[in-house]
Amino acid sequence: MRLRNAVGAVVAGVGIAAAANRVLSRRTPPLDPALSGDQRTFRWRGIDVHYTEAGDEEAQDLVLLHGVNAAGSSGEFREIFDTLAEDYHVVAPDLPGFGMSDRPPLRYSAALYEDFAGDFLSEFDDPAVVASSLTSAYVAAVADEANVSQLTLVCPTTRGGPEPTETVRELLRVPVVGEALFNLLGSKPAIRYFNADHGYYDLSKAGEEWMEYEWRTAHQPNARFAPASFVSGYLNSEVDLSEALSELDAPTTLVWGREADITPLREGRVLASEADAKLVVFDDTKLLPHVEFPEQFVRTVREDLTVPA
Repeated sequence: MRLRNAVGAVVAGVGIAAAANRVLSRRTPPLDPALSGDQRTFRWRGIDVHYTEAGDEEAQDLVLLHGVNAAGSSGEFREIFDTLAEDYHVVAPDLPGFGMSDRPPLRYSAALYEDFAGDFLSEFDDPAVVASSLTSAYVAAVADEANVSQLTLVCPTTRGGPEPTETVRELLRVPVVGEALFNLLGSKPAIRYFNADHGYYDLSKAGEEWMEYEWRTAHQPNARFAPASFVSGYLNSEVDLSEALSELDAPTTLVWGREADITPLREGRVLASEADAKLVVFDDTKLLPHVEFPEQFVRTVREDLTVPA
């Protein structure tokens, strides 16, 4: 009798989770582009990668590569994209598995994103690059091969999760239960918590409209597969950032939030010293100085790049 009751409870729980998943799916509106500009598609390994571009195509190419999290997208650059497009040809893709790009149910890896970064950047002539957080490591691994002319890295890191844990990844990938767990991870309270805990020093600078967009992007079809690899450690990079950056011909600027705790400023100082990179520190911000202080961030980028006459 007890076994029968336990089985019945499990079946009922799965049924409730499936019903909740269907309701969330029906209630989530389609995703619109996070940035204004020309909406394009880059076909890569059978994946349609969405990107936005703006600015004079004859100007210097400046590629913006967003960080990785459960609700990541090119919208991370929403506060600086239009301003940078006044001087540069600015291009901002949604990484495969995120935003408006295709989200096939792959077992995503750091190697995949390194390959994507290398192939995408190679489409441009000597591009300058702004990369955020973990994506900085992917760019550092391929910057020389892609002829990157200038790097601006925001709180770069090689780790986005624990040591690779297959159980966590596979649990999030399974139908119904995995989707239900990811819906909790991408819920509005969770998004608010993560933004307040380590994303923003001043949560009001995220904005309610933006956090609503993050919720929508986290509830698109197949949204859980890339983040499943992220939270389980499979997107951690094996690149030695100090060594990779010190060997580049391209000058590198590191931008750090003084209050960043996941990637604390002391790590930035060590990295800047070992890589012979310029370090710019923004007060009263954590992982997203380009959102919290966009005007100062744009000035930093312009100082390192030649503005077209």
